[in-house]
Amino acid sequence: MPLSMVRTGERNIIKKIGGKPEVRRFLENLGFVAGGAVTVVSEAGGNIIVNVKEARVAIGKDMANRIMV
Repeated sequence: MPLSMVRTGERNIIKKIGGKPEVRRFLENLGFVAGGAVTVVSEAGGNIIVNVKEARVAIGKDMANRIMV
């Protein structure tokens, strides 16, 4: 299931990062790696704020659709 479909407050494990190699590298640099934990903090205006590796990161819904949990 893509990260954009996860409920707020749920802790999930990242299964796979999709997209082009540049997109995957960008997301990995932000801390989104397979096997890592991610929690959706809030969702507003098409953007999603998540906790990943003890940091809060805001990503767009298009990026969140590439992250499978």
